Amino acid sequence: MATEKELSDFLENVERRAFKQAVYAVRKDEAALDIVQDAMIKLAEKYGDKPAAELPLLFQRILQNTIHDYFRREKVRSTWVSLFSGIGNDTDDGENFDLLETFESEEGSLAAESSADKVERQQVLAAIEAEVQKLPARQREAFLMRYWQDMDVAETAAAMGCSEGSVKTHCSRATHALALALRAKGITL
Repeated sequence: MATEKELSDFLENVERRAFKQAVYAVRKDEAALDIVQDAMIKLAEKYGDKPAAELPLLFQRILQNTIHDYFRREKVRSTWVSLFSGIGNDTDDGENFDLLETFESEEGSLAAESSADKVERQQVLAAIEAEVQKLPARQREAFLMRYWQDMDVAETAAAMGCSEGSVKTHCSRATHALALALRAKGITL
């Protein structure tokens, strides 16, 4: 059972990494803050009685689910906005005014991205995910903890139950293997 201090310390230590991860996923600072806050509250309310060693994995799962929930809500909102955008929007001269026709996406945002760019980005991400899955288990585990969860070498070593040198070796081998595999597919990052 995690004590209140252990839970508080864990949340304090994971806050910045979780925020970075959420911002990376949703591309909005305000939404990312809400997501991290919701995930922390869910962890404290529902899993605060779990052992301290289980908190990191539980929190990651809760954070990922909260990010997925955000995207589901956004999809529903955008559906309703597009359905009702043309209702009752006449201009003074009697012509229909459609707000969506005047909406300009912010340069560099996902909404401004062309369909071809979206498809290409999705294909690249799918190729990266496939190559990460092909890595040996220990390399994949070290790689994901270090570069996706933004854990430092000591934290990764403690979580994996190995030395810091082993973590560095696993990460190095994983990045080299990924770079070779992706380069062979014509993907350069």
